[in-house]
Amino acid sequence: MEGEYSLDIVLPENASLELILILLPGCGADIGIAASLTGAGASLDISSATFAAAHDRFSIRTNVAHCAPGASSNQIFKNIAVGDSRVEFAGRIKVEEGSASTEAYQQCHSLLLSDSAVVTTCPELEIYADDVKCSHGATVGRINEDELFYMRSRGIGEQVAKSLLEKSFLFEVVDKIQDESLRAQVQTKFETAFEQYPGI
Repeated sequence: MEGEYSLDIVLPENASLELILILLPGCGADIGIAASLTGAGASLDISSATFAAAHDRFSIRTNVAHCAPGASSNQIFKNIAVGDSRVEFAGRIKVEEGSASTEAYQQCHSLLLSDSAVVTTCPELEIYADDVKCSHGATVGRINEDELFYMRSRGIGEQVAKSLLEKSFLFEVVDKIQDESLRAQVQTKFETAFEQYPGI
């Protein structure tokens, strides 16, 4: 996918939606997602795996509003940036007054695999209700050196170990695709992308 995309979601009582975004190199995109959980017991799950390379530009913005009691949302975003790529993430969760027993979680984790790649994150959390469970977090960094050392101490070469860690980082999202055939297709596309940018 390439270009600008916007998605407006309204989830009434006990409605549920699982949304998975897959963003591959060579197709910069600007994506805006607005979701309102307007009914008690509504549930939203958003997951995203982004591989940005060369001069790619990706922007993802989410705005999730909890407007009823007992609703839940979970968001996880995984980004890998290499080359001169740029990834921007802005995520906002708002818990309206009267939305007790809300559960809302958001995570954005990014790996920088080159010195010139840039990832920016801007999580926001507004809470106007009591008796809620909400959290957000964001990390931007390199491959975990402890994990890399552990794999190398087991006889795995450095480049293979890095590749395995990078793939497992994104495949946490890919593995959520329930359709086996579609999941296999997405895994193959990511494998091809990793082969296209060796040495990362």
